[in-house]
Amino acid sequence: MFQVVVGHSNDPDSENAIAEVIQKCTTSLGGLVPQAGILFSAIDFEHTLILQHIQRIFPGIQLIGGTTNGEISSILEFQQDSLTLMLFATDEVEIYAGVGREASKNPALSAQQAIAQATAHTTSTPQLCLTFPDSLTSNGVLILEGLKQSLGGQIPIIGGMSADDYTFDKTYQFFQDEVLNDSIPVLIFCGKLLFSHGVASGWTPISQRSCVTKVDGNVVYEIDGQRALDFYQHYLGEERFTANYAIHALAVFEDQEHFYMRAPNGYDQESGSVTFFSDIPEQAIVQITDANRQDILLASEASLKNALVNYPGLEPTAALLISCAARRRILGTMASEEYKLVKTHLPPTLPCCGFYAYGEIAPLMTKGQTQFHNKTFVTLLMGTK
Repeated sequence: MFQVVVGHSNDPDSENAIAEVIQKCTTSLGGLVPQAGILFSAIDFEHTLILQHIQRIFPGIQLIGGTTNGEISSILEFQQDSLTLMLFATDEVEIYAGVGREASKNPALSAQQAIAQATAHTTSTPQLCLTFPDSLTSNGVLILEGLKQSLGGQIPIIGGMSADDYTFDKTYQFFQDEVLNDSIPVLIFCGKLLFSHGVASGWTPISQRSCVTKVDGNVVYEIDGQRALDFYQHYLGEERFTANYAIHALAVFEDQEHFYMRAPNGYDQESGSVTFFSDIPEQAIVQITDANRQDILLASEASLKNALVNYPGLEPTAALLISCAARRRILGTMASEEYKLVKTHLPPTLPCCGFYAYGEIAPLMTKGQTQFHNKTFVTLLMGTK
């Protein structure tokens, strides 16, 4: 048995919202006791009150989550300023939570602590890791590398970085009944879980493939031996670059076909450098990209279709959806269309839950290495049949 239920409320009062969410979940559970859960919440709720309420109704539940830039579910679809909870009731799959603290001091050690805590009581091999780390205090790429080293490179990691509704002030992570900052919460699934995932962005390369020849973390100084700023302006022109550089992310190639995205968030005229939201490896092969709203929307559908094609069982039990806050910002009032496109390909009763993140985590393909993404839509399908 592997049953998944979802509750979702857009009531602005924290106590009313969690009461509504819990009522929906308990009704759907039909007397079953959930072992684990995932909570996504807007930044302005009373998170401690909410977590205490969940633990009071479901004592000892293995719970993680984080704050968002928007929430998604099969109940209320796309929402802002809402609260959504996904619960897992199962006797086939082991699910354990862990957390790493003070990620900014040592991301690798914090990741190691999270995995060690989550796997301490498992009796079978981990199959999947979910995580929703702090996005503002530490480096997402270094956090991911730490998780991969602790788990071994073959275990897929799916997740997104906690957000705070584009204020870029402080995000919160949830672990059991704790509201944390600067942390790495994880949820480990072991046993007979079947799952698949899909990744798509909608951005298309428009420049020739080039090599990053000088970089310091997330600051790119040279591409093909010329200043990164000159490289961009060669293809876009100075005026177009200045007006819309944030749209023109770099595609960073994992191999000849597959790439992950790096979004620019600034540049320096004097040094000619371009700064990105996430690190880029030296000697990486890259291309400048472009996108329009329709392509961005269609990518959410492509992500879901890829996950469906690759699902190893007959029919999934639940879907987890993670989209990028930058996608929501670009789509504007069309953001709600992302879930509407996705749901047309899913059974109407399939529980779905998700959020808009400050960076997405997933392998580019089945059995591939997990990568850190920008501007990307990630779909995870789970089940046991």
